[in-house]
This record gives sequence, structure tokens and C-alpha cells, in this order.
Amino acid sequence: MAGKDYYQVLGVKRDASQKEVRQAYRRLARRYHPDVNPGDKAAEARFKEINEAHEILSDSEKRKKYDRYGDQWQYADQIEEARRRAGGRGFAYGPRGMFDFDLADLGDLGGLGGVLEGLFRGGRRGTTRRRGADTQYAVEVTLEEAFRGTARTIQLSAEEPCSTCGGSGRVAGAVCHVCEGSGVTLRARRLEVKIPPGVHTGSKVRVAGGPRGDLYLAVSVRPHPQFERRGDDLHMEVQVSLTQAVLGGEVEVPTLDGRVMLKIPTLTQNGKVFRLASKGMPRLQSNGKGDLFARVSIKLPEKLSEKERKLFEELRAAGV
Repeated sequence: MAGKDYYQVLGVKRDASQKEVRQAYRRLARRYHPDVNPGDKAAEARFKEINEAHEILSDSEKRKKYDRYGDQWQYADQIEEARRRAGGRGFAYGPRGMFDFDLADLGDLGGLGGVLEGLFRGGRRGTTRRRGADTQYAVEVTLEEAFRGTARTIQLSAEEPCSTCGGSGRVAGAVCHVCEGSGVTLRARRLEVKIPPGVHTGSKVRVAGGPRGDLYLAVSVRPHPQFERRGDDLHMEVQVSLTQAVLGGEVEVPTLDGRVMLKIPTLTQNGKVFRLASKGMPRLQSNGKGDLFARVSIKLPEKLSEKERKLFEELRAAGV
């Protein structure tokens, strides 16, 4: 019913009382009811219009919204929210007159910004428009990808103008909210976005989007089975044999940048932490990398040969 005047449909004045609205509805409903006009398509369509008009004008809240916003009364709450966010700036012309709000502030209200922008495109020119709302897209990466940097190909839906009115109302089924014409075509757009080294859970990668707002990739980093990340530093546990801990030696330590050899001093205690400088995560906001902290975990033998047992008994006897 885009463009219809509900008051005209019922044949009442705009200041008609609820009683007058109800009486007009009953009179017209009896006249155009399908039972009275069997097979009459025009009467059936008129009856639907009458019912729709009565549904709005008999409800005080709906009528209040309709009086202010006309055919777009169902978006009244979103428009009011946009006005509050905009602080009352800007104005546009609707079907029933002028009201103040900024279309750009509707960008994050469930897509209704595009609906209303299309609706009021023919309104007052020269209105200053603010930048649209930003959009977030969740992306999960592995710790290795966060270390080296990676890329993601994401698919976005872009709106084509309605083939009937040329507006940009969002699609509901296949019907344009602006003119109830053939609707808006959604076309998929693939976009490759680079994710820089050093991102962490909570990082946002900005993709410039122009006046309609930017796209932000909201990054989350998947937990790693071997490394624990704390800021730009990595923490891990490295297993050392009993003889290596006592006599010293070297153990191979994995890092995200390849394996390195760690020197174990003699008599290294269980839980000893070694710092491997610059073997942690890249620093996102500056050059360099964090550190890798390797905590020693002494691995005891699961079985002892007879000779080994005797050696340990000798050590015990010596008070070691």
C-alpha cells in the first residue's frame, strides 16, 4: 500500500475520533465484504485496503507513528533511534511532511538505513550527511598465521537498486520496502583481505569502505597446543632428561620460526625458565618481536636397567 492515505481509504478526516474510524470501517466493510461481492476482485482488493487502514488507525500507537512517518510508520522506532544518535541533526521529507534525522546514522540499524535512504532520496537537497556505521566480520586465525600474517577471502552482499523505483531498499522476500516493486537484487562480492603479522584476539583489521562506513575484521586467534601467548611473548614447556639436567647439554626447542638449540647448564633445576630473545610474536604496533620463555620439565625414566638402578643406589648412598 505504498502511497496510500489510510484516512482517505476510510473516508474520514485526520482528526477523526476512534468512534468515527470504527463506524467508517464497519460501513465500508459491509459494503465490500467478499461474501457480499462474490468473485469481484476489485471489491476484494478494496476490502483488504479497508482492513489494513483500520488496523493502523484503530491502534493509537500505530496511528501516532503513521501520522508522523506515513507509509514508513513501521520503521518509526529505528528512525527515532537514529535521531537520538544524531542529536537531532539533519532533516528529510517523508510522505507526511518534514522530520529531523540524519540518514547516515541509520547504517547500523539492521540495514534500515538503506531502506530509508532510498525512500527519502527525493527529499530536500543539500542536507549534510554523516559517515555511515562500520561493519564487523569475525575471522579466526591460527597462531602460526598470526605470526607470519595471512589473508582471508570473504564474501559480502552488495545491493543493486530496485528495478522499479531505483531506490536501495533492502529486500524482504522479493519485495522492495520502498515501492513494493520487484525488489532489490543482492549480488555477492568476494574480497581478499590481508591480516598483518602480530594480530591477537581482539585485533581489528580495517578495510576502508567510504562514506557508508568501513569494514573491520574482528580477529580471534585459535589456542595452540604447544605455545601459550601472553601479549607478544610465548611460553612453552621443554622436556629435559635427568642426565641432561644434572650434567648439562643441549636440547632442541621448537619455535614458530624454526627449531633452535637451547644450552642446558649443569644441575638445571626442574621449573627453570630460559628466555629466548626475539623468538616470540611480532609486535603489531612496532618493530621487533616478543620473547619465548621455555620452562624446563625434567623427564624421569620410566624403566631402569639393573646397571642404572645400581648407579642410583650408589648416589643415594652417597647422599646425593
